[in-house]
Amino acid sequence: MDTPLPEPSADEATHSARLADAIRQEMAAHGPIPFARFMERCLYAPGLGYYSAGRLKFGKDGDFVTAPELGPVYARCVARALVPALMACGEGTAWFELGGGSGAFARDCLLELQALDALPKHYWLLEPSADLRERQRERLRAELPGELFARCAWLDRPPQHAWSGVLFANEVLDALPVTRFTLRDGEVFEEHVDANGNGAFVRVDRPTDPLVAGAVRHLQRHLHREFDDGYRSEALPQLPWWLEAIAGEQQRGAALFVDYGYVRREFYLPERRDGTLLCHYRHRAHADPLILPGLQDITASVDFTALAEAGVGAGFELVGYASQSEFLIASGLDEVFTAARAAASGEAARYALAQQVKRLTLPGEMGERFQAMLFARGLDADALFAPLIAVDRSARL
Repeated sequence: MDTPLPEPSADEATHSARLADAIRQEMAAHGPIPFARFMERCLYAPGLGYYSAGRLKFGKDGDFVTAPELGPVYARCVARALVPALMACGEGTAWFELGGGSGAFARDCLLELQALDALPKHYWLLEPSADLRERQRERLRAELPGELFARCAWLDRPPQHAWSGVLFANEVLDALPVTRFTLRDGEVFEEHVDANGNGAFVRVDRPTDPLVAGAVRHLQRHLHREFDDGYRSEALPQLPWWLEAIAGEQQRGAALFVDYGYVRREFYLPERRDGTLLCHYRHRAHADPLILPGLQDITASVDFTALAEAGVGAGFELVGYASQSEFLIASGLDEVFTAARAAASGEAARYALAQQVKRLTLPGEMGERFQAMLFARGLDADALFAPLIAVDRSARL
């Protein structure tokens, strides 16, 4: 039996109702809206969307925990992995983090880069949420030395000028609004969302446009099979344009994406007949994105084959693909853990550190569910982190 979700507070219920009313007004004016538009409104509607409003998202008091929130080990390993690429870019480099969460990653990464004598000139954060941006700013101002905080800058949009350095995104791709599709008599339909007579949101399938139909046909060609009628899943046909918008001006450097997902043949397994959508609300995971608008996170797993195609299409070289566990071990996890354990103050701290590493690496935790994909542009082979190349699993793509 499914565990019931916690009841929202009165204020939360009011907040959610305001967003739901705004979405219904859009439906009244334009008819059913594509699921991607519904997901975008639920997550990013100004002042009302999940990532745009003020409720705490991360950590034990939020809805989910990300790798940087567990402790500094993750950020320290990522920093070590990308230092060779950062140093190869010369003077005036930038570390460009998409999202930023609570600011924990930026804090721990900058401190590690300082310890490695590899600080970039700039640390940029692209954060669409005004609330999260302010939380990040307050945290980094309080927890970083002034000289490191001075390197931080918050961007309103991706850089519009040439730059070199590192692009990093942890759990960003899973929150991009996805297109949901299904098949009927071999024809592609796109999932839309409408409101029924009671105002509840319901799923409606409508004939799709050539862009979505072409994306689904591309998947079928790559998989060497057609989807059965009734099969339903997600795609990101806009991913190449999104990546070009984010990294189009990056002249030299590396780009690292870490997220949960699969290679294409595993993403679109015949038995995965309703896709990969997952919602998070107060540390409960469920699969109904049509409830609690603005109060729950809505995510979809990443098709890493699609990411590889988009990266290569944007002019990057695919350097490596590995599970998070393999990536962290190759990035010096043993050394980072040993040093942190030696510096830990007491048995409780050492136990917490061990638990942190277990969650990051065990197959049943984040170790196998999360994947890392590294790209490079304009770098010589010796500027890339050799241990990562040694664990490359891109042949699986």
